[in-house]
Amino acid sequence: MMGRQKAQEKLFYQFRLEDHVPSDHPLRQLDAVVKFDRTRTILAGYYSRKGRPSVDPELMLRMLLIGYAYGIRSERQLCNEVHLNLAYRWFCRLGLEGAVPDHSTFSKNRYGRFRENDVYRMLFEEVVEQCRQAGLVPGEGFAVDGSFVHGDARRDRRVQTVASIREGDTPARPVREYLQALDAGNPAHEGGAKYLSPTDPAAAWNTKEGRGRFGYFTNYMIDTAHAVIVDVEATPARLAQEIKATKAMLGRIEERHGIKPERLAADKAYGTGPFLAWLSERDITPHIPVLDRQQQTGGLLPREAFTFDPERNVFICPQGKILKHRTARQKEKIHMYRATAGDCSPRTGTPSSPSIRPNWAPTAISRGASYARWPMRSTFALQKGSMLLKKSAFESGSGYR
Repeated sequence: MMGRQKAQEKLFYQFRLEDHVPSDHPLRQLDAVVKFDRTRTILAGYYSRKGRPSVDPELMLRMLLIGYAYGIRSERQLCNEVHLNLAYRWFCRLGLEGAVPDHSTFSKNRYGRFRENDVYRMLFEEVVEQCRQAGLVPGEGFAVDGSFVHGDARRDRRVQTVASIREGDTPARPVREYLQALDAGNPAHEGGAKYLSPTDPAAAWNTKEGRGRFGYFTNYMIDTAHAVIVDVEATPARLAQEIKATKAMLGRIEERHGIKPERLAADKAYGTGPFLAWLSERDITPHIPVLDRQQQTGGLLPREAFTFDPERNVFICPQGKILKHRTARQKEKIHMYRATAGDCSPRTGTPSSPSIRPNWAPTAISRGASYARWPMRSTFALQKGSMLLKKSAFESGSGYR
């Protein structure tokens, strides 16, 4: 006889949430290593001592960690998933009857208390420190790269001057913060931008993916031994900001964890002479291809067209004119050689601009420190691929391998 299931509710249930979360569940592994002990100490100054108790900040941080680990980008969806999923409830210490915070609570805290302090970085650095103590971060070789993240700005809405941004009567929060940072001299917002977004002016115009878009770079520093991310820095999507972020991350890692790598791997975008010299001064071997723009002459004479006379310490152009040594930038180990304006005038027939130069060195021939094309022993692409594989294993419930 065919059976029929009856949905008959009981008055009392014998149910223990602990028994329904498998022992090998990824959230159990995460709960065993991530500690929130310092959370309340850091956030104590941002809460009033009077009034109604707030939502537990540890609960919100645990929920945000679930959203990151399982790729839940919407805060509304995150609240719904935590409400329904038993493992999520267990990790957030909610039990069966605990109330899930409203999605608006995350927005208010994200742009308020959590943003005004270093609670996110504190949690991140504690995890890195645990990895270091477990031997997963030997600190011998690092790799760095930046990934483009689309900004919340339309590509067809753009202006060309900051004055156009200031004209708005009631600017939104991103615009107010951008103007405040600009007036305060924040180096991340300096420099002439081709376009600005009137809704998110901090996002930089970038053509890395073909058509121009506004966005940011998330710059990651990875220990190549076990593909552990040891630091991260967000910047506007400008190539010059990648090198600045790398310097900041290396300094912060040494300050917080006492780690100084022996070598650094990166792609050609990091292979500028000044940055390679900066690494060498700190005894960090660069495994970085040299950024060579000698073939990008822009109608000017290439460097190979000039002859160097070491006895007189001068360069000689194809027309026989002399470029004398003018100055040296000792910090970057670059020497500048310039010709006189009369030698390079149109009357002389020299096929160059008023200052004979390749377009990669401003108004002069540069004779910098020589750098070989360092081999990329461990490419960043390989490390990112390793991280994606581990993340997939984590999400599938099979655990780390």
